[in-house]
Amino acid sequence: MWGTPKNHERRSVPFPDLLTAPLKARCAGRDPEEPVSVGPDGGVLRAGNFRNRVFNAAVARCMEADDTFPRLTPHDLRHTAASLAVSAGANVKSVQRMLGHASAAMTLDVYADLFDDDLDDVANALDAQAAKSVVVKM
Repeated sequence: MWGTPKNHERRSVPFPDLLTAPLKARCAGRDPEEPVSVGPDGGVLRAGNFRNRVFNAAVARCMEADDTFPRLTPHDLRHTAASLAVSAGANVKSVQRMLGHASAAMTLDVYADLFDDDLDDVANALDAQAAKSVVVKM
């Protein structure tokens, strides 16, 4: 992508170590200025072309192999990234920055269902804290 995101604000995206080896392998022997992914002709990879030629075909193969596999769009992968971040313990402000939302309220409005499971964790943390703080009277 050349240029700024749609809101023209800078954005940081976490890069987990598990992606380092595959990315190094993908970039081996390439010029550092060459894009990581290119189109079939070696030129710029356009999102629409990638979706039509590669992504949709991969989803169709998955759906044929498993009739419970959902129909996905590339944008659904954004929700998956947010889900994985939340399940890994990221707080709403971190997810907000990762997704480029203007406010944490927007993130919660869109992804509130992802944070619901945290309520049991909050209750357990409160119980654990209270147990440490209890002073027994003799």
